[in-house]
Amino acid sequence: MSTISQAELYRLIAESNARGERVVVATVAHTRGSTPQRRGAKMLFFEGGGVAGTVGGGCIEAEVWAEAREAMRTGAAGLHKFSLTADEASEEGMVCGGTMEIFIDVW
Repeated sequence: MSTISQAELYRLIAESNARGERVVVATVAHTRGSTPQRRGAKMLFFEGGGVAGTVGGGCIEAEVWAEAREAMRTGAAGLHKFSLTADEASEEGMVCGGTMEIFIDVW
């Protein structure tokens, strides 16, 4: 998966809203240390199960996906902190070791 342009982001959100579907937008708000994406990276989660963009890949996206499903269900936005500590990273075969704060919002 790759990063998503602003124009594509808003086009996809508008199309989903026109269909009456919710979209969850996950945005990397802050990073510290080694992380797979930089601040501002976005990922969209659609009601039908589709996704666009990326906030990192692997384990981090699985965790963000779980939070996105909960936000889709409740409609509640929130800032979530994800740790990619060296111990956890080595267990998962990752090269990261930092932390990420990701804002999850429902549109």
